[in-house]
Amino acid sequence: MKTVIGVKFKDAGKMYYFDPGAFEIKEGDGVIVETARGMEYGDVVASPQEVEDSKIIAPLKSVVRVATEQDREQRDKNRARESEAYAICMEKIQAHNLEMKLVDVEYTFNGSKIVFYFTADGRVDFRELVKDLASVFKTRIELRQIGVRDEAKMLGGLGSCGRPVCCKAFLSDFTPVSIKMAKEQNLSLSPTKISGICGRLMCCLKYEQDAYESMRKQMPRPGREVYTPDGSGTVLENNVITERTRVKVVLDDGTFDVREYPFRELRLKSSPSSMKISEEDDSFTQEEDPALLSLEDGASSSIPEGENALSEQKKPPRKQQKRRPPSSEQPKEGGVPLAAETASPAETARTPGRRRGSRGGRKRNKGNKQPAQANSNENSLE
Repeated sequence: MKTVIGVKFKDAGKMYYFDPGAFEIKEGDGVIVETARGMEYGDVVASPQEVEDSKIIAPLKSVVRVATEQDREQRDKNRARESEAYAICMEKIQAHNLEMKLVDVEYTFNGSKIVFYFTADGRVDFRELVKDLASVFKTRIELRQIGVRDEAKMLGGLGSCGRPVCCKAFLSDFTPVSIKMAKEQNLSLSPTKISGICGRLMCCLKYEQDAYESMRKQMPRPGREVYTPDGSGTVLENNVITERTRVKVVLDDGTFDVREYPFRELRLKSSPSSMKISEEDDSFTQEEDPALLSLEDGASSSIPEGENALSEQKKPPRKQQKRRPPSSEQPKEGGVPLAAETASPAETARTPGRRRGSRGGRKRNKGNKQPAQANSNENSLE
């Protein structure tokens, strides 16, 4: 824990921590501190307080001195000189025909450097411009390109709500804003209605986004089946602001009607896949099994204990399949197996002896087909 004070260098700028040291400083005083740009005049916006080390950006610099009346006069002179430098820079930009828009000019407290802020669509070669400005002001010149949001923060203006823009009034940092936020808040997606004076999405879309997200998680999604005080129905849409849900309700006479209910009065229907057997009483939670009902009525007495009910029924006879006898048991006619008649041409080519025998067998079968047919019938009967 360290004792620090909060200092701002602009009205809507970021607050920085400094070590007050031995000075007695209170909120509203002016202090002279050392920054990355040199000595600067800042206004104290937070009185001395203890802050955790994790919230402090090291190294923590100390206050040089409490601002005096001369320091305040010096700051006022610098602000007057900034308007003169702005006019001179505009003339130089037009002389060099540069495509850039000058936004603001800032003097450092001791006058050692002048910073010119500008916007441009692309990169700008301003080397000659820097030389001309350095010859006029006889000091260090810095040109810094900024975005359109920073431009609106420096210039200010009125938003669509009629109040000064938030970035100029109190916002110190820009938070990311997306078109998804406008969709979740049921806003018009017209760019002219959800954009600020900078041309980007309004920063205020982020203010209520957390509340919308937390409420949408509690409310039923559109398309879900719910129970209402008037019967079952289907969710059509939700109104996060009023916390009410529009439901298409099925009435008792079978007709449909669209009604609104507080979302806390609705109950979600459980899906059919949620049917499970409870661990306590082995019964179905939504539907009862007919088999279990028959067991409760005493029908279990007809089933023998320890035996399967299917075992009492006669099993259907199996069809008798014809079995061919092995090749060694096949009847021979003339010393040649009958199976040799179906030998493939490749086998007959490899076995010349069998080929001759098969030919003889075929010849004998041609002359006496009836006995061979009778033998095959006898084999099938066996």
